[in-house]
Amino acid sequence: MTATITIGHDAGGKPVEFDIEELLATRLLVQGNSGSGKSHLLRRLLEESARLVQQVVIDPEGDFASLSEAFGHIVIDGAAYSPAEIEALARRIREHRASVVLDLEGLEVEQQIRCAAGFLTALFDAPREHWFPALVVVDEAQMFAPVAAGEMAEDTRRMTLSAMTNLMCRGRKRGLAGIVATQRLAKLAKNVAAEASNFLMGRTFLDIDMVRAADLLGMERRQAERIRELERGHFLALGPAITRLPVAVKIGPVRSGLKARAEGLMALPDTAPADMEALLTGDLAADVREAAPPPPPPAPRMEEVAEAIDRAEERQVAAAPNGADGNAVAARIAEIISELAQEEGVAFQSSSAQYQTFLSRCRRDRLIGPMPDMRAFHRRFAVAGAGLAELPDTTQAAIMRLAGSVEEDLLAPFLVIAKAAHAGETQVDEGAIARAYGTSSPGRIRRLLDHLERQGIIVVREEYGGGRTVLVPGLDHIAAE
Repeated sequence: MTATITIGHDAGGKPVEFDIEELLATRLLVQGNSGSGKSHLLRRLLEESARLVQQVVIDPEGDFASLSEAFGHIVIDGAAYSPAEIEALARRIREHRASVVLDLEGLEVEQQIRCAAGFLTALFDAPREHWFPALVVVDEAQMFAPVAAGEMAEDTRRMTLSAMTNLMCRGRKRGLAGIVATQRLAKLAKNVAAEASNFLMGRTFLDIDMVRAADLLGMERRQAERIRELERGHFLALGPAITRLPVAVKIGPVRSGLKARAEGLMALPDTAPADMEALLTGDLAADVREAAPPPPPPAPRMEEVAEAIDRAEERQVAAAPNGADGNAVAARIAEIISELAQEEGVAFQSSSAQYQTFLSRCRRDRLIGPMPDMRAFHRRFAVAGAGLAELPDTTQAAIMRLAGSVEEDLLAPFLVIAKAAHAGETQVDEGAIARAYGTSSPGRIRRLLDHLERQGIIVVREEYGGGRTVLVPGLDHIAAE
């Protein structure tokens, strides 16, 4: 069985072939503006190699589901499964060598990205005995490996960029050959694009994309205009799996796809204006009624709400172990705050997220009684994180008096500085301050110290060796007490 397929023909009518075995080792990057024939190219490549190698397609637009009819690909609706189920499906796909299309059309953009990232990570993390060769096609790759986060959350960007980088940089040893297709090279992360050794560059108009495409093809800058003049369905090809010199190729026909989609212009309906107006506006209220969601249930009366709250509190009190008294509840609240302050990474969360975590743990322990509000919780959290509980009560109270003029968001790092200064430490432990402040930026720590010094709260002395001595005015009176 040959491992070579034909993807199209050059200007002289000579077939342009693709070595699938070489592709598995060298990966592929496809670029082309919308309408350049990029999806058609991917479909041709998938159809011609469908009987040779396992295929996994990440499909954000639902373009490749029709492969199931002609070639038996399994279509997985990403919206129908939980994240854990998507990862389990990926592991089974590697184990059973199934060719699949992960259809993400039913998800919002950020959910598409998270679903694809979890799926790719599970493919990558499959056991060694399941490292069978597979083509992994990612369409619209600029979504899944963006240069900048844009409107998506930063943790989502890190998650998806890690998955795509693993696919393109380390996937070869695991049998995964990445094929990424993008409309904009400038929007695709460079460490993902740089791992491809084969290129198919379609029509693009923006100068920045043309220059990057020309660089990848080894063309001189003045030849980049050639990319702008490519016709639809024509690509410039280069790479060890295709050709050693750039060649223009017209992609061949495909057998699957949306056959009902009309290309070009269509005759408009021959309907009189009055009849068309009637079609558009007639019985419009009926369509609105069908599309409208059902009305919400009526709001309960205030008396019913109060009674429900009273009953819930009675049940919680009855379920509380040994009828815990107020002192026990207050002690447990203090324990929860202390435990939370010692957990890794909690200081990097927002104040509201910390407070919500605290409340959820109190509910988990069925604590009944007055809870500290957000401001009181934030102060107690800062005290616990700085370890002031280790100091005598009088010392704690004196330090908190000094902290009275400190802004709420700066309280935690100030208490760390004050405790260290009280212990006689003059050198700045920037790591401890960073953890209390919820940052990993040395620049933010420097700006924090400068701000506190301008407020007259601390005194910073720069040393010639590059170190800093930090003093807290008023601590000497505490030591004397």
